[in-house]
Amino acid sequence: MCGITGIITTHPNGTSLLKRTESATASLHHRGPDHQQVLHEKNLALGHARLSIIDLDTRAHQPMTDTSGRYTLVFNGEIYNFRELRQNCEQAGFSFRTESDTEVLLVMYIMHGAKMLEKLQGFFAFCIYDREEEQLFIARDRMGIKPLVYYQDEHTLAFASELKALLEFPFERQIDKVSLFTYLKLNYIPAPHTILQSFHKLEPGHSLTVRWQDKTLQVEKNQWYQIPYDPKNEKELSVHDYKQSQKVLKRFVRESVRKRLIADVPVGTFLSGGIDSSLITTIAAEEKPDIESFSIGFPDYPFYDETHFAKLVAKKTGVKQHIIEVTREDMIANAEATLNALDEPFADSSAMNVKLLSEYVRKHVKVALSGDGGDELFGGYQKHQAEYRLRYPTLTEHTVGRLAAIWDRLPASRSGTFSNTVRQLQKFADGYQLNVRDRYWRWAGILKEEQANYFLKEEMLPREQRLSDHGHDYKKRKDHLLRHLTKNGSFNEVLLSDAQLVLPNDMLFKVDSMSMAHSLEIRTPLLDQHLVKFAFRLPVMFKVNNTIKKKILQDTFQDVLPAELYNRPKKGFEVPLLEWMQGPLKSQLMEHVFDQNKTEDQGIFNWKAVQEIQKRLFSSNPGDSASTAWALLVFQRWYNKYMS
Repeated sequence: MCGITGIITTHPNGTSLLKRTESATASLHHRGPDHQQVLHEKNLALGHARLSIIDLDTRAHQPMTDTSGRYTLVFNGEIYNFRELRQNCEQAGFSFRTESDTEVLLVMYIMHGAKMLEKLQGFFAFCIYDREEEQLFIARDRMGIKPLVYYQDEHTLAFASELKALLEFPFERQIDKVSLFTYLKLNYIPAPHTILQSFHKLEPGHSLTVRWQDKTLQVEKNQWYQIPYDPKNEKELSVHDYKQSQKVLKRFVRESVRKRLIADVPVGTFLSGGIDSSLITTIAAEEKPDIESFSIGFPDYPFYDETHFAKLVAKKTGVKQHIIEVTREDMIANAEATLNALDEPFADSSAMNVKLLSEYVRKHVKVALSGDGGDELFGGYQKHQAEYRLRYPTLTEHTVGRLAAIWDRLPASRSGTFSNTVRQLQKFADGYQLNVRDRYWRWAGILKEEQANYFLKEEMLPREQRLSDHGHDYKKRKDHLLRHLTKNGSFNEVLLSDAQLVLPNDMLFKVDSMSMAHSLEIRTPLLDQHLVKFAFRLPVMFKVNNTIKKKILQDTFQDVLPAELYNRPKKGFEVPLLEWMQGPLKSQLMEHVFDQNKTEDQGIFNWKAVQEIQKRLFSSNPGDSASTAWALLVFQRWYNKYMS
């Protein structure tokens, strides 16, 4: 696990650009504190910041060049089957100087070229420089666990693990208005776009081939992997196959956990007390009895505290458990640290919890296993059960859907059991009249399109049947993001959309950015490629019904998990935003968000809309206004840091 960066330029004044690679690499020190190095060559530079996990020897440092001197690699990630691949390479006549997966990856490219991607099991983002062909080959893993961003113009392509590294180069910065609109809608900006024009995210399962000739760059993007899903496969399974499917699932999960325990440094687990992290911890403890687990508790906020369930898991497995009890003061201080760490607007407030947990865990281990991916593969979110109920409605669903006017009058927020239930009823009623595709898009975000549109001075949605150029761009992007979901798509199409939209752009980005801020590697056993393929062959009846989410996952491991984990309300990894916005963070809001002069001088947001959010935030019925206020604060703090 590391940080990588690099640049190729054919610009006549490219030398000054190449020199900035040193500072770009230094900006990734938190990702790789063990060693930093930059290679300069002709019109190209490659930088690497190393977090040593496998083969701690200095010979495994990067950039790594093969014995012939033709190929050089910078690599972020882990290849779990590198020992098996190494044996194949040795049988083909290759010899190795290190015990690292890095060298295996380099030799695999020499042997197979781009086709070697299909043989890799792991998570990665890397770049290989071929001196003879004058070519860069850049690739990202199947599910998007590791990030890769790049800047491109006529003469230059620069890439990095994080946007902040690219911002060390003097590239022009101009806000992408469509990305900003999408951010207000979703709380994050999906690949391939970023908040800035000409800066891009490489999508999961994609690669770039960069060639240069006659002072021009040629960049070719290819998709080398997509989640294997065919609706016909669902019909091959029936309820009679359920027990057999449970056996297969148990084998896949165990094998995946076992592979992810390979490391030359201490490994632990995140243990939230939910089903996913609990089963990962349980299996890890069986495979490695001395493994330690880490849980976060909020004694000042009982509504958000789930350590009771984590303790039950630790007791049953016998695993050594660390509980990090976070006070109100700790959380407020961490909010400021999180705002400073973000290099792109990202408003999933649970990032603060991940950052707090990672900071503590890193004091004990360098690697931690998490349960990310289970909700997207097996249907674990509240919206998944709501989707199921709207597909098979009873009188209850029809009644809730038709009483939208009543729910809208009740106080709603995320800060208490009753108000959170009202909030969910409001969202359910919103989706009641919509088709599957429109309902998915509504439930995917915090704001409705009309609400996000109202916040911007330059509107995206049509006025008098006319659509602006930005509006056309937004429609095109939206259609692309929803490309796997038809108007009345299947339930697995909904999960597939989550796995390609929410998972890489929200959940995995959050975990990577906040854990690597503290040099901690997170591994995700439930996103093993074989497990993913298996999950999308299962019919909906194996995953969700009226009363249970992640049915097959829960049933399969019921004999090893505490009974108390079952049939309890799911809580997200949330923070008490409303209380903070109304209290200790109010001064920040007043300074950065609710300042009319600043807002109008900036020329981005509609002051009237901002003013209405301020009024609702401090009312008796705040709804989701705290989430929107946080999104605006995150943007303004980012803007002040990177655009002023």
